[in-house]
Amino acid sequence: MALEAVAEVAVVAPDRERSAVGHAVTMTEPLRAWREQWPDGREVCVVGGTPADCVKIGLQALLPERPDAVLSGINLGGNAGVNVIYSGTVSAATEATILGVPAAAVSLDTFKDPDFGPAGRVAAWVAGRLLAEGLPRGVLLNVNVPAVPAANIAGVRVTRQSGAILEDRYEERRDPRGHRYFWLAAERLTAPDPHDDDDMTALRERYVSITPLHYDLTDEAARGDLARWAGEFRW
Repeated sequence: MALEAVAEVAVVAPDRERSAVGHAVTMTEPLRAWREQWPDGREVCVVGGTPADCVKIGLQALLPERPDAVLSGINLGGNAGVNVIYSGTVSAATEATILGVPAAAVSLDTFKDPDFGPAGRVAAWVAGRLLAEGLPRGVLLNVNVPAVPAANIAGVRVTRQSGAILEDRYEERRDPRGHRYFWLAAERLTAPDPHDDDDMTALRERYVSITPLHYDLTDEAARGDLARWAGEFRW
C-alpha cells in the first residue's frame, strides 16, 4: 500500500460499491461493522454502510485512536465538476473535515483498465503534506489524477471546481412481467464555461488536479443580494 511509506495506515471501507451516494449516512437501520483479512494478511474494518458512515463510525467507534489524517479513495472514476456533490468518496473526506481531521479525496480519472500506481504515489504525497502541514479548519482537498502513465503526467495544479454538469440519459425497459422501469444508461460531464484553472481542464491537459473545498455552501454574495427580500416581507 502506497500510504504505508508515509504513515501507519488503518483501513475502514464499505462492504460493496457505493458510487454516487453523496453524504448519506445510516440512521434508520443498524449499521454493521466487522473485520476481515486481506490476502496479504492485513486486517481491515468493513462497514455495511456508506463512505460517510465509514468515517463517522471509524473515528468514533472502530479505531483505537483518532487518526492524524484521512485519505478517501482511490476512487475509480474522476470526481470533477458537479460530481463533487454526488461523490461518496468526496463526502467521506468532507465528513472527516467536519469532525476536525485533515482529509483528502483521491480519484483516478478512468473506469477502464485502471493503473492505480501513479494515483497511489500522488495519494502518498498528499498524505505526507497533510501530516506535515494540516489544512485550514473546514477545508478538504479533492484530488483527481489523470489516467496516464506517471511519465506522462504534466505536473500538479491547484484548481477550482469547474462548472461541468452531468448530461444523463435514461433507458426505458420492461421487466419479465411487463412493468416499466428505467436505467441510467449514460452520463457525461459537459463544461458550459470552461476555465484554464478548473479541475476538468487540468485533467484534460494531463495534470493532477487539487481543489480545496469547503463544506460551508453559503454563497455570501447572493446572501447580501437577497437580504432585501427579508426587508420586504410583511405579515
